[in-house]
Amino acid sequence: MNHVTLLGRLTNEPTVRQNNDLTIARYTIAIDRPTKEKQTDFISCVAFGKTGEFAEKYLHKGIKIAVEGRIQTGSYTNKDGQKVYTTDVVVEKHHFCEKSEKTTAAPDEYLNVPEGTDEEVPFN
Repeated sequence: MNHVTLLGRLTNEPTVRQNNDLTIARYTIAIDRPTKEKQTDFISCVAFGKTGEFAEKYLHKGIKIAVEGRIQTGSYTNKDGQKVYTTDVVVEKHHFCEKSEKTTAAPDEYLNVPEGTDEEVPFN
């Protein structure tokens, strides 16, 4: 099984690009190691489609998030002819781990219920 869950802070704003109507967001998460000496790992993450759109809209430098996904390795040959190996977390879900003005939606953003429909809404 290839499943990973990480908790950390974004080190930068997500870099977002479009590829044939597919949103691709890349960012790095800083995660402190549980050691006596302060050590930090910087994990590359990539989110595709709706998850990438979510990252573009709601994730910002410094925000604390948890991500769920899978590890993906790959390689390519750079312009100098050297083989470069990559390791990324392909993000399937984001979870906010702290309140922030940028992550808190205004009440009107949750649900727009037209006036006069009180009896049709099952949760009043």
